[in-house]
Amino acid sequence: MANSARNKPGAVQAADDTKALENLQVFYEKNKKRINTITTVVLLLIVGTLAYFRLYKAPREEKAATAMHYPQMYFAADSLDKALNGDGQHIGFLKIMKKYSGTRQANLCHYYVGLSYLHQGNFKKAISELEDFDGKGTPVQSAAYGAMGDAYMETGNAKKGVEYYTKAASDKDDVVLTPTYLFRAGLAYESQNQPDEAKKMYTRIRDEYPNSDQARDIDRYLARLGTLN
Repeated sequence: MANSARNKPGAVQAADDTKALENLQVFYEKNKKRINTITTVVLLLIVGTLAYFRLYKAPREEKAATAMHYPQMYFAADSLDKALNGDGQHIGFLKIMKKYSGTRQANLCHYYVGLSYLHQGNFKKAISELEDFDGKGTPVQSAAYGAMGDAYMETGNAKKGVEYYTKAASDKDDVVLTPTYLFRAGLAYESQNQPDEAKKMYTRIRDEYPNSDQARDIDRYLARLGTLN
């Protein structure tokens, strides 16, 4: 019989499979209630998640995006009070932020509200709103960091201003924002009597962004700090 089994590996495998199936059936019968409960919970979670995104989150995102039209229009026209608070018929950024909390548009409202407060001279509120904005490494996040740098400079905190200007200039491939905030960081360093750090900022503009608007007069700033070459 042993020799016969060795000569028929397929039969041995079939026997093993049958035994494994029997063991699995025994295990299921012993744990049937628990397994069924877990399966039901998982299915409910899947169905609930799909329902949340399709029936709740997606429509809210769409409504929030529609609501953004008028406040964005007012913001572009520099009508900041209407952008923030609405015009009586259409809600503004502040209400969108609360009404549609958790949506992408509500997150973007933090950016717009922060810029609006900055332009209105309410620098502490501007910093708070811009801190709450999450741009996840996008150019908008860089612009938000730059605006925070501006706000900190306005409050007299040049150290924090430099910190955020440096963050705003972290994308080497951005030929618009990066030289802009390198330049502002240089000015901030100068205001703190740190000429060597200012030179580094100006030199980067000259060497890395020679076609930028800031590079046009950068030699004048370097000459002022004693660097001509």
